[in-house]
Amino acid sequence: MRIKTSNIVRVLVLLFTVQCSLFTATAQGWPQDYGGVMLQGFFWDSFSDTQWTRLEKQADELATTFDLVWVPQSGNCGGISMGYDDLYWFNQNSSFGSEAELRSMINTFKEKGIGTIADVVINHRKNVSNWVDFPRETYNGVTYEMTSTDICADDDDGATKTWATQNGYSLSSNNDTGEGWGGMRDLDHKSENVQKSVKAYLRFLIEDLGYTGFRYDMVKGYSGSYTKMYNEEAKPQFSVGECWDGTGTIRNWIDAADKTSAAFDFQFRYTVRNAINANDWSLLGKQNDGNWPLVSKDYEKGAYRQYAVTFVENHDTEKRANANQDPIKKDTLAANAYLLAMPGTPCIFLTHWKAYKQDIANMVAVRKAVGITNTSTPINMASNKDYYAVQTTGTKGKLLCVVGTKADTYVPNGAGWKKAISGYHYVYYVNGIEPESIAYPTFTPSDFKPYAITVYVNIDQVGWSAVNFWSWGGDDSHAPKNNNWPGDKITSTTEVGGKTWYTQSYTINNEYDAVSFVFSTGSGNPQTVDVTNVTTDKFFEISTSKNSEGKYLTNDVTENYISGIIPLYADTTDDGKVYTLDGRLVRTDGNLQQLPKGLYIVNKKKVIVK
Repeated sequence: MRIKTSNIVRVLVLLFTVQCSLFTATAQGWPQDYGGVMLQGFFWDSFSDTQWTRLEKQADELATTFDLVWVPQSGNCGGISMGYDDLYWFNQNSSFGSEAELRSMINTFKEKGIGTIADVVINHRKNVSNWVDFPRETYNGVTYEMTSTDICADDDDGATKTWATQNGYSLSSNNDTGEGWGGMRDLDHKSENVQKSVKAYLRFLIEDLGYTGFRYDMVKGYSGSYTKMYNEEAKPQFSVGECWDGTGTIRNWIDAADKTSAAFDFQFRYTVRNAINANDWSLLGKQNDGNWPLVSKDYEKGAYRQYAVTFVENHDTEKRANANQDPIKKDTLAANAYLLAMPGTPCIFLTHWKAYKQDIANMVAVRKAVGITNTSTPINMASNKDYYAVQTTGTKGKLLCVVGTKADTYVPNGAGWKKAISGYHYVYYVNGIEPESIAYPTFTPSDFKPYAITVYVNIDQVGWSAVNFWSWGGDDSHAPKNNNWPGDKITSTTEVGGKTWYTQSYTINNEYDAVSFVFSTGSGNPQTVDVTNVTTDKFFEISTSKNSEGKYLTNDVTENYISGIIPLYADTTDDGKVYTLDGRLVRTDGNLQQLPKGLYIVNKKKVIVK
């Protein structure tokens, strides 16, 4: 059979093209000319807001604005945890919900066009009971278990080796390939056993659970070449590393990973922080301690913009009640306006989304309407203490963003500019498209009404003479008046069911709000385990039983001590509205006879339907 030479050439060209495409797909790090926007779907201690079931219920709303949602490390950590002390990799029952709930959320997001980004913690790993023992896990018939020889020889500056030698264990002969980190065991990524386990874990996340991509935690802790190895094995569509450092170090890490991963643009965040906290908007166009942001017009002629994931706040920089972080102290709305007008892939912080949902959705709508991508080019148009103006050219038009205390005084030069949106300390102008053509999402106002809850604690079993409440969650209104551990010493008591209960009341402010606690005595020792996500009146008895860390367990005995509840005898309410205890409106027609048995808010009082 004869084949024409021209056909052979066409086949070879086709095969070459396919091979190149496959190579690009497995080594792109972050897609070129990507126009999507990511949400960081958690903040520190967001155990209520980031429940998988709660995020899943918001899928329709999130899909109006976001293409990706980055969620916390979803493996089991052996207790209440944000996920950075990872213990199990194939057990996906975490503080944010069960594995079944996780799978459901990921699938629902996928149906709505949202990709889920996994937080991958492989620099270090938690042990089961001593310094060197790791859990044994079996997945798809293969057993994975790390041993003491999978720990870097210089872990914890030699402290691990000292302990191992004293107790008859050996560590790896290899030192860490990156920076060390104390507190947990640094893994030796030169180890074939570590590589085998990590590769299986990452493929499990992508191929089984359905994650779209990875956010790698603390990538400075091991050589970037291993990120390349793992990405080429698991083939995530998106990969971004937390290389928390100056721009030169971030660039070198991207190169070491052979551009198979993007990185967070930390210097972008710092320039925004500098400008806002100093009330000097000209600082947006300047370096931070000698570092240009990756997306800056002045850095490497834009060579790294494709690999820049930009942000203005995250879980490590936000304000916390019990930690000294590095937050932006004001003008977070203007910060997000600038973020969403610049190239790179913007990552919006969950607390900012909750606070400014409509404004941020409008900003994203304008960004996408003019076609700004991660490789678009920004041009500084004006810079002074009172405002800063930047123009970014998209694939469909141009966006001019002005931010600052006097942003509304700037008038763009040239024909064709029209105001699209504006708000507190920001204005967006567009050119090349009509503002009226932009489709802005709208959100249905919540029927939620804030309500009060009371937490009751009994200490008879443990024989304490007093009790402290350390509280957190939702917003700063739940922090103890005494911000120093162990929080507030509770003196208010009430008698219920023949027992004395220490009581404290809190206000649940919105549908995502909740309060969490640690109860203790004296200076904070002994203490209980964490009691999380409290949204209704609760009665807790501190038990004499303890967990493996020596913390007292608590028993929720609320059903035995529901007092002060009014039995419901009427058939209708005065205003027709009935709410659940967590503030959800369940009936507007006033028909109480159609309600399931349980507790409700009726006419601003708690009632029980039997």
